[in-house]
Parts: sequence; C-alpha cells; structure tokens
Amino acid sequence: MSFYIAVLVSGEGTNLQALLDSVHGREGIEIVAVAASRVGAGGLARAERAGVETGVFALGDYQSRAERDADLADWLDRHGPDLLVLAGFMEVLTPEFIHRFAGRIINVHPALLPAFPGVRAIEQALEYGVKVAGVTIHFVDEGVDTGPVLLQEAFDLPYHRDIAKIEERVHQIEHRLLPAAVRLIAQGRVRVDPDNPRLVHVDVPD
Repeated sequence: MSFYIAVLVSGEGTNLQALLDSVHGREGIEIVAVAASRVGAGGLARAERAGVETGVFALGDYQSRAERDADLADWLDRHGPDLLVLAGFMEVLTPEFIHRFAGRIINVHPALLPAFPGVRAIEQALEYGVKVAGVTIHFVDEGVDTGPVLLQEAFDLPYHRDIAKIEERVHQIEHRLLPAAVRLIAQGRVRVDPDNPRLVHVDVPD
C-alpha cells in the first residue's frame, strides 16, 4: 500500500534530500510533491532532479497569508498526501491550513523542544549556555514549535562552541531522525494518546 508525502521547504533542502535518498520509492513511501515558499529555493532543484512535482507559493505573490495558505493547501490536496513534512519551511502556517491537515503535519526543529522554539534555535541554546543540544521531530499545531513531540535525540555540546561544527552535528542528526520518523508513521507505528494528546506513542521495531 502506498504512503504519499508532500514536503515544504524554504531553503537548500538538505532534509528533503535525506528523504529522497532514504525513503522515497522504498517500502511504499513516495514523495509526490514539494512546495517552496520562495523562488530559487535549493530544494526545488533537488525535487526536480528526482522527478517530483514542485510548486512555489511565495507570500509576496498574494494579498494575504490566508490566501497563500489556501492556495497551497488546495495544491497539496490535489496530490493526496498522507503526511506533510516541514523540512526547513521557515514560515508560520495559518490555523485554517493546520486544521485542514490536522494530525498529518510534522516538523524538524534543531533544539530539544520545548526549549528554544522558533528561529535561531541553535544560537539561542548557545547564548543560554546549555550543556546539551539536540533535534526534535514533532507534530505541528497552531503554535510555534508547540506540537506533540514524536522523536528527539540529544548530544553534549562541546566547550569551544564552534557554531559551524554544532550545526553540522545537528544536520547529521536531522538527516537520520526525520526519515526515521516518516518510516514509523508510514508503518502505522505512531499514535497519539486519546487521553493525553501531548503524549505520542512510538512503537520502535526491534
């Protein structure tokens, strides 16, 4: 049985590439569409090389965010995705968009949520002086990085605080953790506790 994914990007699309390399066309998982929030996003070229249909939905081309998000949602719906993956999508989506795909949107964030939500997460962590950083995969709700946590992985921060090396470590984890999350969802191994919607059960295979 096929499991269809649509990916939303804003930048270079390295997390999209990780999905293309590790889950696309395997175990019934197929990336059917890639949408970008700006013209020239590197993720568009990556998708086109893989033969995946692309679309650009730049906020400046619309009268309002609501109008853009409605157009984006209609375009995505035509591809019938089972899951939307925000892979470096750097814009807040409207509540109407979130409701339309409720429970079917995940995001990758370069921090151990609920700590350091929003932009500049790595810089926030370094400025705060924490000793441990990490990556979170979470479901998306109406807040900014406030949805239920699906997967997390932590690592100790080095004393030298070289941000380029820390970003490299974060990207390595993202490129492994995001495909793992997609596989678990596609395999039906993820469910939200009906009595506690903040709690996500993940049945990790042996």
